[in-house]
Amino acid sequence: MMAKKRPARTVNATVRAGAPRYDVTLLTEDDFYLFNEGTHRRLYAKLGAHPLTAGGQEGTCFAVWAPDAEQVFVMGDFNHWNTASHPLRSRGESGIWEGFVPAVGQGAPYKYHVLSRYHGYRGEKADPFAFYAEIPPKTASIVWNLEYAWGDREWMAERRSHNALTAPIAIYEVHLGSWMRVPEEQNRPLTYRELAPKLAEYVQRMGFTHVEFLPLMEHPFYGSWGYQTTGYFAPTSRYGTPQDFMYLVDTLHQHGIGVILDWVPSHFPTDAHGLGYFDGTHLYEHGDPRQGLHPDWDTFVFNYGRNEVRSFLMSNALFWLDAYHADGLRVDAVASMLYLDYSRKEGEWVPNRYGGRENLEAIAFLRRFTEDVYQNHPDVLMVAEESTAWPMVSRPTYVGGLGFGLKWDMGWMHDTLLYMPKDPVYRKHHHNLLTFRMLYAFTENFVLPLSHDEVVHGKGSLLAKMSGDDWQKFANLRLLYGYMYAQPGKKLLFMGGEFGQWREWHHDESLEWHLVQFSPHAGLQRWVADLNRLYRREPALHECDFDWAGFQWIDASDSDQGVLSFIRKGRSTDDLFLVVGNFTPVPRPNYRVGVPRGGFWKEMLNSDAKEYGGSGWGNLGGVESAPIAFHGRPYSLTLTLPPLAAVLLKSEGPKP
Repeated sequence: MMAKKRPARTVNATVRAGAPRYDVTLLTEDDFYLFNEGTHRRLYAKLGAHPLTAGGQEGTCFAVWAPDAEQVFVMGDFNHWNTASHPLRSRGESGIWEGFVPAVGQGAPYKYHVLSRYHGYRGEKADPFAFYAEIPPKTASIVWNLEYAWGDREWMAERRSHNALTAPIAIYEVHLGSWMRVPEEQNRPLTYRELAPKLAEYVQRMGFTHVEFLPLMEHPFYGSWGYQTTGYFAPTSRYGTPQDFMYLVDTLHQHGIGVILDWVPSHFPTDAHGLGYFDGTHLYEHGDPRQGLHPDWDTFVFNYGRNEVRSFLMSNALFWLDAYHADGLRVDAVASMLYLDYSRKEGEWVPNRYGGRENLEAIAFLRRFTEDVYQNHPDVLMVAEESTAWPMVSRPTYVGGLGFGLKWDMGWMHDTLLYMPKDPVYRKHHHNLLTFRMLYAFTENFVLPLSHDEVVHGKGSLLAKMSGDDWQKFANLRLLYGYMYAQPGKKLLFMGGEFGQWREWHHDESLEWHLVQFSPHAGLQRWVADLNRLYRREPALHECDFDWAGFQWIDASDSDQGVLSFIRKGRSTDDLFLVVGNFTPVPRPNYRVGVPRGGFWKEMLNSDAKEYGGSGWGNLGGVESAPIAFHGRPYSLTLTLPPLAAVLLKSEGPKP
C-alpha cells in the first residue's frame, strides 16, 4: 500500500551510550555479491539479529535490507523504543544496513525504524529474518538463537528411505492450534511441548507416516490458518519458542514420523509491520497492482524477478530444512504463481514479454528453487499444491518440468467428493467420476488429498457430506477411504476425518475427540489405522504408485451395479492385490470377478466388518479361484460384495 505523503524530514540522531559499533560484521563481499545476484542460499545466517560476542563485548549484530531507506534505526526495550538513538550504517550498493549493539542479547524485543528517501515515508518494521516474534497481536521481533541438541540422528540417517517415491507415504494434515485444546483453561491450544508426545503417540498408533502442518510461520491473523505469513523465519510464538518447535519435530522423528511444513511463497499480507512497502518502495512485492496485489486474498505478491527477493525466498525454504530438520515442504497456491491472470479479469493483468499469461519469472524461480532444495537436501519431499493442468509439475527440470517430487491430485479430490454425496440410486449415471482419474493418474506423481480445504466454509465435514442415513454415511466414508488407499498415489487426510468428525473444522475449536467413545466413530478410526498398516506393509499398495505397471483394471464399466474392480501390483510378480468396491447399499453375493492367477485370494480388509461398524458381510477369510475365464482373465473368483464397502484381497498363489 502506498503511504500518504508527508513532508520529508532530516533526522540528526544523538547517539547514546551503547550505540552501535560498526567494526563488527557477519557479512562479506561474497555475501553482498550473491545476495544481489539472487543466488544466496543461507541469508538467515547473515541478515536479521544474531547475538554474539565481539572483542569481549556481548551484544547483537543487526542487518536488514532496505536499499531505498535514507536512514534505518534499531529500537527496542534496550533504548526505550527510541526511534533515533541507534542508527545502522549503510553497506553501500548492497542495500543492507548493519550495526552491532552492545548489551543486547537473547530475548530482547526490537523493530527497525525505517526512514525512506521517498514520500516522507517512515515505518516501524518487524525484522524479515527474525527467528522469533512477540505473541500476536504484538508485532515486535525478538533476538533469539537456534541452539538445540537434536536427538533424531537415526531418523535423519534413514530419511531417504521414508521419503522415497516407492515408499508408503500416508500424511496426517494438522492445524496445530485446533488439534487438541484444554477446555478447563479457557480452551487454550496445546503448546509445542505439550503436543509433542500426544501427537507422536497418536500418529504412530494410527499408522500415518508423516505429519503435515498448516503454516506455522508467524502470522498476525489467526483466522488465516498461517497462510498470511509475516515472519518467514519464525515459528509462531503462540505455542512456544523456536526450541519448543524443534522439540516437537524431534519427538515426531524419534517416533518414526516425518514432518512436512506448509510453505507460502505465493503472497504475503499487507500488515504495516510486515514486508510490504518495506523501505517506502515496493521492495518485496511488485509495484504494479495488476501484478503485486492478489485479488482473492487482498495480499501482496512477491516480485520473483528481483534477485534479492529470490535470495530471500530460497534462503527461507532451506532454513526450515536446515535449522528445523523438516522432511519436506508443501508449496501452497502454486497455480497463483504460474499464471499472470490467476483470478483476474480481462484488463486486470499484464501479459509476459511474449504476450502470454504464464509468469515467466515465477516459473524460473520455482525451477531453481526445486533444483537447489534437492541439491542441498536430496532426501526431502517437495510437494506442489497446483490446481490446474500445468504439465510436468512433478517432473525434473532438465526435461522441462517444475522439479517437484509430488503434486496434489485436485481433480481426484473434486470428482470423488462430487460422487460420494450422490444417492446410490443415481450413482450409475456418474460412474465416470470414479474412473476418469486413471486417464491421467501417471502423468504426475500424485498425492490424493482430503485436506482442510474440503471441510470448511460451509462445505461440511467428510462424514456429513456422505449420502444416506447415519449408518450409510459411515459406510460410505469407510468405502471412500478404502478406495483412496487402494488407488495409485500417496495419501493425505486432514485431522478429524479419521474418526468421522460431524461438524466442519473450525480453527478456534478442538476436534470432537469425545466422539471416539461411540462405536461408529471408533470403528471408522480403527478402519483408517488398519488401512495405514496394510498400506505400509504391502508393497503392492505403494511400491508402484507412479507406474502403470502397478495398476490394472479388472472392470471399470459395471456402472449398473455400482462396482469397480482392479489389481494393484508390486515390483515382484508374486505381489498382487485385488480391490473391489461396491458403491451401492445392495449386498451382491455370487459376484464373479476375473483374476490373473489361480490359487487362494485372502481377504485382507473388508470395510463392512463388524469391528469397523459394518453389517458383517464378507468372504469368510478369502476365496479359492476357479479356472473359469472372466473379464479377459484365465481365472475368476465368486465373491460376496458387502453393501457400500471396499474389499481388498491378496493373492497367495496356487497351492504347492
